[in-house]
Amino acid sequence: MNERSDPLDVATVGTVPAAYDALVAALYRGPLENPPWSSALPLLRELIDCQVVSLVLRPPAEDDRGVILNSVRPAADLGAAKALSDPADWEVTAYREQFFALDPFVNLPPDRVVALEDILSDAELVASEYYEHYLKSAGLFRILGLDTVEPGGMLARLRFSRRHEEASFSADERAVLARIAPHLRLSIQLYATLGRTASERNLYAGAVEQLAVATIILDEQGRVLSANTIARALLEDDNGLSIRGQHLVVENRDKNRELQTALETIIKALHRGEASVIRALRVPRGGERAQLGLVLRPVPVSEWGEGQSSPCVAVFISDPDLNEPSSQGTLGQLFDLTPAEANLAILLSRGLSLAEVSEAQNISQHTARAQLKSIFAETGVSRQAELVRLVLKSVASLG
Repeated sequence: MNERSDPLDVATVGTVPAAYDALVAALYRGPLENPPWSSALPLLRELIDCQVVSLVLRPPAEDDRGVILNSVRPAADLGAAKALSDPADWEVTAYREQFFALDPFVNLPPDRVVALEDILSDAELVASEYYEHYLKSAGLFRILGLDTVEPGGMLARLRFSRRHEEASFSADERAVLARIAPHLRLSIQLYATLGRTASERNLYAGAVEQLAVATIILDEQGRVLSANTIARALLEDDNGLSIRGQHLVVENRDKNRELQTALETIIKALHRGEASVIRALRVPRGGERAQLGLVLRPVPVSEWGEGQSSPCVAVFISDPDLNEPSSQGTLGQLFDLTPAEANLAILLSRGLSLAEVSEAQNISQHTARAQLKSIFAETGVSRQAELVRLVLKSVASLG
């Protein structure tokens, strides 16, 4: 049996190999990579010299496959290893689908380097179900681990695994991992923060699209940085509003001057620290198309935000020809309406008269009036105009 040793405190610092600087840089680059840490994990595996290094970003659970990233030492006859192992490899799928519940090497003291042999003797490990059903088949035996928790609560587990015939992890190797621990924790914090920010951004962007609002983001030079799906369709239509040389322009010369003046005013105000300047205008279109409504708002920046090609102005565009996609199912759930009643309410909110709704739905006006009476009873309104206002102000279009 290997001699036991106490877990190493992260404050302990050992001799650091020359590859340390490159590894630290890769750790901080990890949150920006896809897959994340695809350059850091192979470096960690080589530095600690192990068969497998695993980063568990979300532990598996009964109804959750979790998120596990692996880098495996390449076989001698296969040359260089891939950056990360295939998520479909047996070692990954078997662990997260069957054996995670048997793993005795979990919930380690945060930011402390611990070896499996600190917890179980070799004999105890060999006698365990986890070894018999998983580690033995995977060809693994010795494991070194580090758990870290970022301030937002995200737990990450870093594991290094060796074969039975390989040596236990040395004090120097533990010291190197201890030295890395603060960088890993901060890197995980960056990853979690970026993930939360992206989730919020996607949520708000999805809500805006559901409301049928075209959105274009411009930088401080007035160049288009991004546009949502509805805005891209409007721009491709090239009727009244388009992009010329990366800039948003209006076909009508007078209106274009108005747009450019509005942009200049907002950008200058932002530079002065004024973030409350808002401008609005209407853009005519050819044919019988309704005019577009534009609202220009500054994009709030942090006190330390700086640099070109950063979001500066948001342009919100309403197109009267686009119907707000109120969901029949969501509206029905909100006000306890039948599908037919919800559909009638939506059509009325789009400006159709009751007679036009009857014709469009191929129902008699008597049936339409009966449905409207039932809708009034369920929603608590008594006039058609009140119903239209209720539908337009409801959250049904977000469903």
